[in-house]
Amino acid sequence: MTHAHLTTLILSLIFLIIIAVLQNKGKNIKIWHMVLRATYILIIVTGGMLFFAAYSIPLSYYLKAILGIIMIGLFEMVIVRKQKGKKTDIIWIAFSIVLVILFALGFTLPMGFDLIK
Repeated sequence: MTHAHLTTLILSLIFLIIIAVLQNKGKNIKIWHMVLRATYILIIVTGGMLFFAAYSIPLSYYLKAILGIIMIGLFEMVIVRKQKGKKTDIIWIAFSIVLVILFALGFTLPMGFDLIK
């Protein structure tokens, strides 16, 4: 299940990049935005399955779940604020920070990958 969760996260990041490029070119992003929202559902479902598959749920799992929901909110804020013509610099910075923390937590939790091996 970890692979499915990571794959959906990578797919959503790719879709976000596609949307950002299309927005800069002034193209319509409605379909891409809906596809991205579909990946949110997959992220939440696979993340929930990982969360409840843990034998005992330590605090770090709760922290990752909360940060994951914040990340989805940041995805939406970046896209919608850009559509409205507002500045997105601070949101991109927050997005980057949360993304790094999520990857670090995800890879260090017991159900994550061991990158040092």
